[in-house]
Amino acid sequence: MARRAPHRILLNLLLDSLLACLALPVAILLANPGAWPPEPLSLRWWLLALPGAALALLAAGLPVRLPQQYWRYAGLSDLLGIAVAALLGALLFTGGLHMVGGWVPPNPAFPAIHALTLGLFLGAPRVAGRLHHGRRGPEGVGTAQPVLLVGAGDGANLFIRGLAQERSPSYRVVGILSMRSRQAGRRIQGHPILGTADEIPAVLDRMRDENRLPALIVLTTAHVQGLALERLLDAADRHGVPVRRAPSITSLDPAARRLEERLDDKEATPLQLRPVRIEDLLDRPQVPLDREGMARLIQARRVLVTGAGGTIGGELARQVAALGPAQLTLLDHGEFALYEIDLELRERHPDVPRRAVLADIRDESRMRRLMEELRPELIFHAAALKHVPMVENDPLEGLQTNALGTRIVADAARAVGCKAMVFISTDKAVNPTSVMGASKRLAEMYCQALEREARATGGMRCVTVRFGNVLGSTGSVVPLFRRQLERGGPLTVTHPDMRRYFMTVREAVGLVLQASVIGAEDREDQPKELAEGGIFVLDMGKPVKIVDLARRMIRLAGLRPEEDVDIRFTGLRPGEKLYEELFHGQEPPRPTEFRGLLMATPRTADPALVGRAIDEIAASSRAGNTRAALAQLGRLVPEFTHNADGEGARAAQ
Repeated sequence: MARRAPHRILLNLLLDSLLACLALPVAILLANPGAWPPEPLSLRWWLLALPGAALALLAAGLPVRLPQQYWRYAGLSDLLGIAVAALLGALLFTGGLHMVGGWVPPNPAFPAIHALTLGLFLGAPRVAGRLHHGRRGPEGVGTAQPVLLVGAGDGANLFIRGLAQERSPSYRVVGILSMRSRQAGRRIQGHPILGTADEIPAVLDRMRDENRLPALIVLTTAHVQGLALERLLDAADRHGVPVRRAPSITSLDPAARRLEERLDDKEATPLQLRPVRIEDLLDRPQVPLDREGMARLIQARRVLVTGAGGTIGGELARQVAALGPAQLTLLDHGEFALYEIDLELRERHPDVPRRAVLADIRDESRMRRLMEELRPELIFHAAALKHVPMVENDPLEGLQTNALGTRIVADAARAVGCKAMVFISTDKAVNPTSVMGASKRLAEMYCQALEREARATGGMRCVTVRFGNVLGSTGSVVPLFRRQLERGGPLTVTHPDMRRYFMTVREAVGLVLQASVIGAEDREDQPKELAEGGIFVLDMGKPVKIVDLARRMIRLAGLRPEEDVDIRFTGLRPGEKLYEELFHGQEPPRPTEFRGLLMATPRTADPALVGRAIDEIAASSRAGNTRAALAQLGRLVPEFTHNADGEGARAAQ
């Protein structure tokens, strides 16, 4: 149990009692101006009245914890407590005088005058202590870094207050930029609002001309993201000023910091700034989602997530668990990854019935037994081998997992009456140059064939969702760049012209769930073009050059590209192409009613024919016949142009 500071509380009690004793004669004088005392009062009366005033204040102050206040951090809530204690104390004292039948002040306004006097005596030293602490010259003020704050709201206010609590602050605020123009020209705790965040280039130019350029820009609001953040970073880069994020508001909360100091009377912990994450640059405004439709799809249903230990599968499991399924089954082939997501959901959603299953989706008999036992009503199929170079090294494994595994899961689910299966695909399935992309395209073909059959005859719906890279996912370029930065570089990029689509995992999974609602439900108000089915494609925005991403990550780390950290081009790897695509030439995109979701016109085939072809490829794979398996894959996916050599191969355009 945390220790208290009884000596501090006793000192507060003593001081407050002394102030109550001093306030009483002043209140009597103010209640009877020009006549002191209004009539002779005996020494015995004063010896009883002064302790009585102190005891009345003590009784009134206990409910508002008056003795436990930290004087030098007194705030508005503390002053309100003083007002309540002063009023109650004055009323208790006047009531006590009437009860003992002694001298009573003749002025009927005496209780109010006593309360005001007592409140002034109690509040004045606290306010003085707060002002003295805030204005006294802190240690090391000459070495504090000048900082420019972005965000003129609660975050900026708490950041400034947090600095005021430090004995040796590391930062000194020289100005603030607001998010709204109407705040310009005003001040927060004496610090001027110099303009808006959009005006940062002009503000920095002016500060440079005045020789007071900040050493650091601190974001005190979470609303600077995406394109606005990119513009701010560009302006800061031109002046060589690093950008950091302030701690969260909860860690800046003065009440929490005061509590910390009450429990441990040491110097307050300095404010720790956080680097700006590369994910913040791609965090676009939240697309409105049909949360009611998602809840209707998930609630009280048995849900299975394959590949639950991966980045997409794990986030699907988190968001599905939050929607209250009747049963959530997590399936993965990786033991530790499955253990981690199961443990996380156990802590976050202990009331959701949950089961973790260690299984291989390529094991047909095992999957059929599991489906018979679990009877899932909805399946999110995220299990796959997704890393292009790894699948190029072992192409037969990619074919068996991505194509055969998807067919096995779909067939087993359909056999037990599953309502819908959502298949997670990739932009690498469009005009593929890698075995991974071609195997996912083959899986798309099978799922689309099942979907077309289901729309015609009924049965399990098969919703396919295609999107590009998820920022920060396992095996993606961002964690690689972070590891290389930690080692001091260089950052390795395959080609100066390589571009990729990126999306945050939160946004991607939210849109996957939205696509699931549209694809798995037959609604009367559904547009005709959507009722025909197709592949849902997430709006990924504009593709990002990987070399630009590398340069930005170096700058976010406070370093300079090509000076502090080198960028080295290593050449295209087997299976890679320069530009990824979201739509095939024969898949004209169609809009949906939801922003952020498009639909590719389906290219369908008979599910029995595609299923037999997948089985033939799987048989060649199990026999170790790579040439035959890839030849069969090329016949089924005619747009597959295999870049088996990597460096020097031309990218598919």
